[in-house]
Amino acid sequence: MKVNAVVAIKPWVLEVQELTLAEPGPEEVVVRVTHSWISPGTEGSFIRGERLAGDTPLALGDPSPFPLVTGYQKVGVVTWVGENVKNFAIGERVFASVSRTDGLFFSHGGHVSPAITSAAQLWKLPDGPLPIEAFSGLVLTQVGYNCGIRPSLTPGDGAIVIGDGLVGQWAAQTLAERGAVVTLLGRHPERLEKFTRGIGTTERVSIAGGQSVLVDTVGDLETVYALLPKLRRDAHFVSAGFYGHDGKIDLQRLRNQEITVHTPSGWTTPRMDATLDWVAQGKLTTLPLITHRFPVADAADAFALFLHRREPSLGILLDW
Repeated sequence: MKVNAVVAIKPWVLEVQELTLAEPGPEEVVVRVTHSWISPGTEGSFIRGERLAGDTPLALGDPSPFPLVTGYQKVGVVTWVGENVKNFAIGERVFASVSRTDGLFFSHGGHVSPAITSAAQLWKLPDGPLPIEAFSGLVLTQVGYNCGIRPSLTPGDGAIVIGDGLVGQWAAQTLAERGAVVTLLGRHPERLEKFTRGIGTTERVSIAGGQSVLVDTVGDLETVYALLPKLRRDAHFVSAGFYGHDGKIDLQRLRNQEITVHTPSGWTTPRMDATLDWVAQGKLTTLPLITHRFPVADAADAFALFLHRREPSLGILLDW
């Protein structure tokens, strides 16, 4: 079967290619993709050659992970259903995570259409006022949801989120929805303005003490340690950033305040279901975070936007 895919052929270099894949099987579904949502942090790290797997940094002696199709999230319409698949039908709108990319370093990737996808990695999209692209970043939205749902808190508790990117935005939204008083700490005023359910700031010194939750979405241990004095005893620390080979946490420093550590990663069906429901209800907002759209033919320009910091960006969609 012929498909089109965004392929990183070597570090920093992408192009749209036609791939030939094995025909879809009885447990699979084919999706005509309408939109795929780029994850700048994770995908940028893979394209730069920093990772061997989702949370595994590339080490000396590891094989080169190229060529590969990055990404893990898209939406579209079902065009074919395998004989053993009972819960999806042709014509339905769906979210798809990873899909087959035979013959490359990784057997699965995100930015590909038609997308041959295991039925276990599909979610039906609800009817309602939201356009289909509102759900196209659902895995990454779920990462933010996972960060914000993990720590125990009481409405009115203070929470700090490090990082004004997509995961930081959705983690902050989730904590605010749970009743926390949230401070989003970042470096980009234009991004901080998009967080309307709490405080956005570039100055960590302005954050008050007695906070109950600290979430690191960028992998910045220096800032984490600087903010520990802002936390109350028995606070919660959620670590969701990528630290590469430097992800060594000083547990004794956390023990002094009896801080609980959470290390969310990946996605699960229950969390995806809950995130989908929150987006549909408006508890998590996605559309205001989309800053750029590119036709898939211009995918290299879309990735260059953040790889080479050509201009401020946040949510970047590929239109298929």
